[in-house]
Amino acid sequence: MRLLIMGPQGVGKGTQAALLAEHYGIPAISTGDIFRANIKGKTELGLKVIAYTDKGELVPDELTNSIVKDRLAQSDAQNGWILDGYPRNASQVAALDAMLAELGTPLDAVVALDADHDVLMERIAKRAAEQGRTDDTPEAIAKRLATYAKETAPLLDTYKSRGQLVAIDGVGDIDEIQKSIVAALDAR
Repeated sequence: MRLLIMGPQGVGKGTQAALLAEHYGIPAISTGDIFRANIKGKTELGLKVIAYTDKGELVPDELTNSIVKDRLAQSDAQNGWILDGYPRNASQVAALDAMLAELGTPLDAVVALDADHDVLMERIAKRAAEQGRTDDTPEAIAKRLATYAKETAPLLDTYKSRGQLVAIDGVGDIDEIQKSIVAALDAR
């Protein structure tokens, strides 16, 4: 199973990706987690990334594309994966399409989670407090949500036109949301 999980920040993509990864026995690959691990480790990549994230900006496509391509080629991703946080714009969709064609591994589905703006702001504020994430300031959150609405949300139409979109309400009990996703995927 090769899946994308998409939706605005705070909708529960990471939580659901982890549950789906366990269910299907495939890795959940979060570009945000890769970036944060490199920031924490003060790697060269981490220093490049922090220059963007601390200002609420997204990491440039070229850097993100190369990280995703490298990760999808690793042995644990040979039987499938879930990508969380990628692609986030039309250029990255084209890059992902090219990667998947090169690897000979077509995308199976795109899970799109959604929630009300106020719910998202509340969840992100809670996450910032619990995890001490420096990139979850109110200003950075607002900027990322606006960028999502402008650049990423329109990608859902691309995947819908390809017959790959599975839309799920991201509000409610975590386990019930996961069951809804699995049922929708199994029905495909």
